Amino acid sequence: MGAPRSDSARIEHDAFGPVEIPGERYWGAQTQRALGVFEIGEERFPACLIRAFGLQKMAAARANRRCGALPAALAEAIQAAAGELRDGRFDAHFPLTIWQTGSGTQTNMNANEVIANRANELLGQPLGSRSPVHPNDHVNASQSSNDSFPTVMHLATVLELEQRLKPALALLRDSLRERAEAFADVLKIARTHLMDAVPMTMGQSFDTFARQVGHGIDRIDATMPRLLSLPQGGTAAGTGLNAPPDFDVFFCEEVGALTGFGFSPNASKFEGMAAHDALVEVSGALNVLATSLQKIANDLRWLGSGPRCGLGELKIPDDGLTSSIMPGKRNPTIAEVLAQACMQAMGNHATITLANASGNFELNVAKPVLIANLLQSIRVLADASSVFARRLVQGIEVEPARLAANVENALLSVTALNPHLGYDQVARITALALEQRITPRAAALSLGVIDAATYDRIVDAGKLADPHARASRPDLRASSS
Repeated sequence: MGAPRSDSARIEHDAFGPVEIPGERYWGAQTQRALGVFEIGEERFPACLIRAFGLQKMAAARANRRCGALPAALAEAIQAAAGELRDGRFDAHFPLTIWQTGSGTQTNMNANEVIANRANELLGQPLGSRSPVHPNDHVNASQSSNDSFPTVMHLATVLELEQRLKPALALLRDSLRERAEAFADVLKIARTHLMDAVPMTMGQSFDTFARQVGHGIDRIDATMPRLLSLPQGGTAAGTGLNAPPDFDVFFCEEVGALTGFGFSPNASKFEGMAAHDALVEVSGALNVLATSLQKIANDLRWLGSGPRCGLGELKIPDDGLTSSIMPGKRNPTIAEVLAQACMQAMGNHATITLANASGNFELNVAKPVLIANLLQSIRVLADASSVFARRLVQGIEVEPARLAANVENALLSVTALNPHLGYDQVARITALALEQRITPRAAALSLGVIDAATYDRIVDAGKLADPHARASRPDLRASSS
């Protein structure tokens, strides 16, 4: 943050008169007034949104200079101060909670004031001087909260998706793929309706998980064209009042140069300010992702349940934690954390959906709560996915003895006999095996409906789990019922 001030308080003036502000703080009169008005909650915007404001104000200063709307000296000072905001030097100077005006005006003004005060300081002036750099006339030049805040919403979302969530998901996908390859030949029994089904491999289970995560990445990528379209330049209502010609084009060029992403002006600033469908689309992709991740977490903790009285087919890595009362107990804590992160994202999606539906005419007025929930979803899914990949998936192992016993005793492997003996005859085999607690092979031989060699040739778990083997051998093709 900026250098501490020796004085305990200072007086700033705005259009409504004098305001006393803590001397070491870089915010100004409007932020201080808002602190006294919105005394609600403790939820604050994450640093990524505050830093995205620094990025937005940097690009705006550059664009204003190109348009001739700002003198070079002021534009350079604003750009330097905004760069420090983007780099995280002033995170502590954003005291407002998310519970504020639905356009995000107070946080936009907070950014304008911090940047103006810092720019003036760089130009040799004291905090609170409002000259030569004015928060509204210069830092907010050619802008309104109504187009700047939604632009920042898009910037923060793109950066968090690309730099935080997608790398975490790629790590998880690749970790699952590696386990799928490691377990490619490990036989297990599938379960449908929570009940025993037919043979498959553990590798096929992990490949399913990896594909779900991969599709989640694809869904996020599919939202990017709408996210990269920015409403900056629409100013108050979408008409561009007080913005010079080409400001929107120059702004997108500058923010693209600063980030490396292909941002472009929204052809309808009205659409980009009145509604935030693009952000709901992102949240929808995250909601699907959350359902996938929760399913994966649940499957792995069920398959690892035990160690002696559960399914016990997987060995979950030890995280070093235990029970407060049961000595030596090991719990699937990492899976539980991921599941809870997914629950949060699903709940956030409901809030985001309602927030987007709460616009009136030319302006959505639930922007702060919408973006706060969306960024939280991105953050918790990213962090939980990364921890899940590193601390659970990469170290997970199979329990060969338990898996082999389950495969040997599985009743429904005899489904492969349906084309040869008929459904009813095979049902007799499973019923006898269940009644006498014997293997289905022993039951089939006891009934005399098939000889051992034929049974072993057809009911081969390894071949039944391999779709390629079944495709090449008609006698291994299971019935479709």
